[in-house]
Amino acid sequence: MSTKTDTLVSIIGNLPEYRKKLKDLKDIIISNLVMVGEIPAPTFSEEKRVEFMLERFGELELQNSSTDEAGNAVGILPGKVGNNNIIVVAHLDTIYSEQVDHTITVQPDHIIGAGVGDNSLGLAVILTLPLMLNHLGIELDSNLVLLGASRSLGRGDLEGLRFFLSNTELPIVSGVSIEGIQLGRISYSSIGMIRGEISCIVPEEYDWTRFGAVGAIITMNEVINRILEIPIPKRPRTTIVFSSITGGTTTFAKIPKSAVLRFEIRSESGEMVHEVLQRIEDIGADVSYRSGAEVSIDIFSQRQPGGIDFSHPLTRSVREIMRALNIKPRISPSTSELAAFIDQKIPAVTLGITTGERRDDGKEVIEVEPIFTGLAQIIGLILSIDRGIGIEHRSMA
Repeated sequence: MSTKTDTLVSIIGNLPEYRKKLKDLKDIIISNLVMVGEIPAPTFSEEKRVEFMLERFGELELQNSSTDEAGNAVGILPGKVGNNNIIVVAHLDTIYSEQVDHTITVQPDHIIGAGVGDNSLGLAVILTLPLMLNHLGIELDSNLVLLGASRSLGRGDLEGLRFFLSNTELPIVSGVSIEGIQLGRISYSSIGMIRGEISCIVPEEYDWTRFGAVGAIITMNEVINRILEIPIPKRPRTTIVFSSITGGTTTFAKIPKSAVLRFEIRSESGEMVHEVLQRIEDIGADVSYRSGAEVSIDIFSQRQPGGIDFSHPLTRSVREIMRALNIKPRISPSTSELAAFIDQKIPAVTLGITTGERRDDGKEVIEVEPIFTGLAQIIGLILSIDRGIGIEHRSMA
């Protein structure tokens, strides 16, 4: 009788051949990437991408090809047995508005365009997975749930995936979240996180004759300086990130009446995240009282720390697969789709497909050749889960 170790060794032994054969599907993969990537999909406006994905799911004759109340695109590839369900997910939305040029340029060795790495390539993998499995002669015992998740980024706060996992009646044994870049990424745990905006508004009735009266930018600068004075512990590892600040006027003569600071608190401890947030809220209230400006804090995204550990069979399988494909692992905690799986106590990992970068002009560049290594990695992981490797539930606390 074969053991799970023997099974994993057999899967790993086939990976170089899988990588070679998957190159036969290069044109289809890139076509799916271009077609889905040239459809603008800012968060909360993913409908046209959903329509495209459902058309593709229909052509693939997937079961239950549909959308749900949260605007997800869902298709199921039935397995031979169908007792278990493996979910493979990529987020539909991007950081790019509809006004941005979404034209994608395909070169022999790289692809350029808004969102090609985050996350058009991930969606292209979802759309092509049934063809990949068929081309490799693989038939799974488990059902494969393919999900384009809506409302993931920013204020979306993983709403699409959270909704699906909270409402599905399917027994999900494991999840695989796909990001276009970077190849080698392994995320199996989530850090605690709170993301929000601090707004400073000078009211119309503001008394400019009062002592220390200043505009919104100087007031926001006071908020920033006070936040930087918050003592941050080395253990648990904690940080405060300022991602952007906007404000001001188009002329030199006018005093700015509004400013917005986007920030994120990250920590290995959920308690520490909330402790730092309380300090920031106190600072906002104090600066507001002293300056007379309206300083408010809007929290729109939160994550709890948790996940599986380094020795979990799922992460061990990923590491063995990467070693066989000569992929250098890049282990890092995640605040993306993985957090939704953690909330539901479902073992899951986030993996990248290829190498790439975001350029100064706002567009993204991904490399073509590494894609097939990334795809072989995904196939190997799905197979290992399907064969019962890595689906044991461990502590998700």
